[in-house]
Amino acid sequence: MIIDKRDNISIITQEKATSIELVKKIQALYPKFKNNNIVVALTPLLDVGVKDVVEFLAISKTHRASNQSFVIVSSKIDLDTAPEELVVVPTIQEAFDIIEMEEMERDLGL
Repeated sequence: MIIDKRDNISIITQEKATSIELVKKIQALYPKFKNNNIVVALTPLLDVGVKDVVEFLAISKTHRASNQSFVIVSSKIDLDTAPEELVVVPTIQEAFDIIEMEEMERDLGL
């Protein structure tokens, strides 16, 4: 797991472990980046499916409830089959764009 910080965004990149292991690591380290927007980049993983991203549902709900963005990046997931409660995008740039839009919505009180 690689953690990169850019302004108020923590980018967590997973290269080898399973989604379940990554979720456990994020939960253990959550106090470290709970006040930042979080991007989970699963792009380096070869075999990622909807069942893998569903593992992030609980932590995503918790993080979004505290008015922070939680975005998963993977180009291997069919976005139409991903749960609506999760924000899944195919590229890091799209993750940054989503965070920017969500921050504007929060600033406007939407």
